Amino acid sequence: MTLSLKYTINVKELVTSSPAILIVGSALSLVFVFYLLSTFINYISAYAQQDISHSQPTTNSLTHIMNNFTNNTTLSVPGSATTKLKPDKVILTLGIETTNQTADTALNTNSVIMHKLLNALLSVGLKQNETSTSAFNISPNYNYSQGRNTITGFTATNSLQIESSSINNTAEWIDTAIAAGANNVNNVVFTLSDKKLEETKNLLIKEAISNARSKADIAASTLGLEVVGIKSASVNEFETSPPQPLLAAQPYGTDAATKTATPIISGQEQVSTNVSIVYLLG
Repeated sequence: MTLSLKYTINVKELVTSSPAILIVGSALSLVFVFYLLSTFINYISAYAQQDISHSQPTTNSLTHIMNNFTNNTTLSVPGSATTKLKPDKVILTLGIETTNQTADTALNTNSVIMHKLLNALLSVGLKQNETSTSAFNISPNYNYSQGRNTITGFTATNSLQIESSSINNTAEWIDTAIAAGANNVNNVVFTLSDKKLEETKNLLIKEAISNARSKADIAASTLGLEVVGIKSASVNEFETSPPQPLLAAQPYGTDAATKTATPIISGQEQVSTNVSIVYLLG
């Protein structure tokens, strides 16, 4: 009886104390779970903060980026530059025209005069590599009287082009050619050599851009803004205005004393360029 009673009491005690144990165990479990969650959250937050600090732009760079996206104020300004230069190159075209009843005779006469002309020009300083044939032609001459086309003869034309930097010899070359038998002075052009033109273009581009920037600064200041960048820019084609030479040949006489040198004045060539620049204002 005693043993049976003691066993019953132990069972009751055990049953009576179990809810307390369960409650304490559950509480500890919850505390541990919350601790793990809190530790994990803190770790993730610290890692994310560290990553953001490395990748996030500084205040200045962010402001710069925002300005680039939000700055829509632009100003389109043209710029120009012009200069006048003394030409350093001449292009001269001289011609011989001969007419005869046959093509062969017209051509032969023309060739004789051309050889004489070339030798005369070479004797006064013209270089062989400064000359070239610019045009050559033999054509029949017609008589259209009484409704019929009748060939009355042939005309041979041979043109010589001189391209040289010795522009001061132009008048002498013309006089020498005429004296040797040339009867056509087809063209006289004073211009700039490729080297001089390229150097001039480079200078004009810089001046035109500077001209545009000066205008942009004045306009921006008047508007209470300032130039902060360039959106686009373009350079237009160069414009040249070759000078019109004065060619006033005097009448030629048989006496050498009556001959007057042909006055040739080269003048100045005008070169200009234009640019168009779109500035950003801020």
